[in-house]
Amino acid sequence: MEKQNRSGTAGKVIRCKAAVCRNPGEPLVIEEIMVDPPKAWEIRIKILCTSLCHSDVTFWKISIGPFALFPRIFGHEAVGVVESVGEHVEEFQEGDMVVPVFRPNCRECRDCKSQKGNGCSIFGDKLVAEMPRDGTSRFKGMNGETLHHFLSVSSFSEYTVVDVVHVVKISSEFPAEKACLLSCGVSTGIGAAWKVADIEEGSTVAIFGLGAVGLAVAEGARLRGASKIIGVDLNQEKFEIGKKFGVSEFINPTTCGEKKVSEVIKEITDGGVDYSFECIGLASLMEEAFNSSRVVELGQDSDTRSGDASHTITYQHLFSSKR
Repeated sequence: MEKQNRSGTAGKVIRCKAAVCRNPGEPLVIEEIMVDPPKAWEIRIKILCTSLCHSDVTFWKISIGPFALFPRIFGHEAVGVVESVGEHVEEFQEGDMVVPVFRPNCRECRDCKSQKGNGCSIFGDKLVAEMPRDGTSRFKGMNGETLHHFLSVSSFSEYTVVDVVHVVKISSEFPAEKACLLSCGVSTGIGAAWKVADIEEGSTVAIFGLGAVGLAVAEGARLRGASKIIGVDLNQEKFEIGKKFGVSEFINPTTCGEKKVSEVIKEITDGGVDYSFECIGLASLMEEAFNSSRVVELGQDSDTRSGDASHTITYQHLFSSKR
């Protein structure tokens, strides 16, 4: 039985506005585009609110290689309302508030059912440029040219088409301006603290970079009962913001003098934090974050040749002995 659509747009091409990037590094231009109706296992979403992630900027700059696809519609942090659904879609209906996500979840494969990761073995093996099932785009310019998708979301458009494996239904009472952050930044940060690190109550934590992801890490650490949450950022004003998310102490690297940040952290935590998070993406900071962690005794190894030659495995022996 054909599903009814109150707006009368189901099955029809929608003309709307989108921020289109035609060449790498060039400003986005607001253009009128055409959005095709959803095919099987797809839904078309009216975007209510979207935000900018640093990944958008990263891909926007790429000029060579398989990811340099233009013209393109960026954006992957968003929230919207289902406008219409394609064939075989049962879990969503018109009017549902949803959050599109770039990580697929088919809900059926072994990896999606696992509690130890979020990689989908059916749809998650590569970053596709268009729709994941048929490899074609649902966007066209007014002259008929193809406009490429981005991370299976493309939220810098008034309407977008997303596969059901890239959508999560949420309560309609959730404020749209906050819900859009669930697509990437907040889920990444809280997930890192809660799911990946599995922070224990009373733990000490250091967070390098108090942007959206870093603040979400702080919130995750606070919810897990961390006793000390140290924020590291060049912007002093981030401390006041961070306090709202559980940051208890703050380090501005410019005020450390000749000391490294890791040295300062070790001084105020008696040897280093239990968990350290680098939330910017700089190799130099990754090293500092690692060096800010305390050495963990993983176990003892008896050397049968010398009898009692037990030793502690440290950083020099095994990289994963720090968190």
